[in-house]
Amino acid sequence: MKVFKFGGASVKNAEGVTNVFKILESFKNSKLLVVISAMGKTTNALERIVDLYFAKDNALNQDIDALKRFHVDIASDIFPNHHDVFESIQGIIDDLLATLKRNKSTQYDFVYDQIVSYGELLSTTIVSAYLNQNGLQNIYVDAREFIKTDTTHRDAKVDWETTQSLIKNNLPEHNLIITQGFIGSDANNFTTTLGREGSDYSAGIFAYCLNAESVSIWKDVPGVLNADPRVFEETQLLHHISYGEAIELAFYGASVIHPKTLQPLQRKEIPLFVKSFQNPEEEGTSVKKGQPLDPYIPCFIVKKNQILLSLSSLDFSFIVEDNISQIFSLFHQYQIKVDLIQNSAISFSVCLDDRFNHFEKLLPELKAKFKISYNQNVDLYTIRHFNELAIKQLEKDKDVFLKQITRETCQIVGRYRKN
Repeated sequence: MKVFKFGGASVKNAEGVTNVFKILESFKNSKLLVVISAMGKTTNALERIVDLYFAKDNALNQDIDALKRFHVDIASDIFPNHHDVFESIQGIIDDLLATLKRNKSTQYDFVYDQIVSYGELLSTTIVSAYLNQNGLQNIYVDAREFIKTDTTHRDAKVDWETTQSLIKNNLPEHNLIITQGFIGSDANNFTTTLGREGSDYSAGIFAYCLNAESVSIWKDVPGVLNADPRVFEETQLLHHISYGEAIELAFYGASVIHPKTLQPLQRKEIPLFVKSFQNPEEEGTSVKKGQPLDPYIPCFIVKKNQILLSLSSLDFSFIVEDNISQIFSLFHQYQIKVDLIQNSAISFSVCLDDRFNHFEKLLPELKAKFKISYNQNVDLYTIRHFNELAIKQLEKDKDVFLKQITRETCQIVGRYRKN
């Protein structure tokens, strides 16, 4: 079996859905499990619905109506008027409304997972129905019945033993299976999510448990590029890279592959292909064991809206292992990701990714134990396989707050200089 994953950009409209059909039709002699993300910017829209719900904002129902209208409009372009899919869409929207109505939890992250998951349910319902209508018979499965996790909402950890047993024993036998990315469920069957952009990870989980032949991630770029084309003007396609290099790029923030995706694939040496859904005949990028970076060029990664935090002891004593252990325990408690570390005898600096906006809650605890200073809304730039020209180009027009160089990697925390 091969595992395919289509992201939100590939199914953002009716044309995208028909294009997915064409790609899958060209693989109709293969056994496929297809993981699909929410359509277009639906996850953003659902995040706003969660915020409106907690704010008790009257715009809530308008946003839910807009969500329904967006999906109905896509369906209207590719289905006849009285197709069952319209009833299915209404059923999902009704279930979303019922979930909000019966909810008693005040925990934002818990409610977030219950609501944001409806994006994937809507997209897979539409795609599955369209494939069946056009002769690609498939089975729709709910990923939550197979991917089991702990209760860490918005960043759930997979229960690999249970997940593997469910996929191995309960996944139906069929040549084409459609399922959702991003979502799973805990032991009590409450919905959990695997982290923003977690659909790639879902593909990796299914591939690992199925001993898949390969995983293909279909993107709106030609493959893995040496820089994000939305940020950097000149980019080059990386024809092939190793698992190790891909993990490094993903860890530092390369958005083309979710960081957790590669680990299960590497364990079973399952090849990963990153391909363009706009030009599916092109080779794209292959990620396999041991293959060198081709071409061997500097790779640029930027993570926006970071926090540069510097701490020093109140009594000028050394920052040692005990202090650092306390600090990292707090970062873990508040779900704040550390992307860079630099320390001296009496100070300790970190670049932080405050994914869930918990930094303000953390600050009082840090201030009680350390002298702190911080810069918000800074950018973290990483250059893998740097050279002096690459560093010089990156530093141009920026105020540099911190710079760190190791054998293969240069990292710079900075901000564009105001004129």
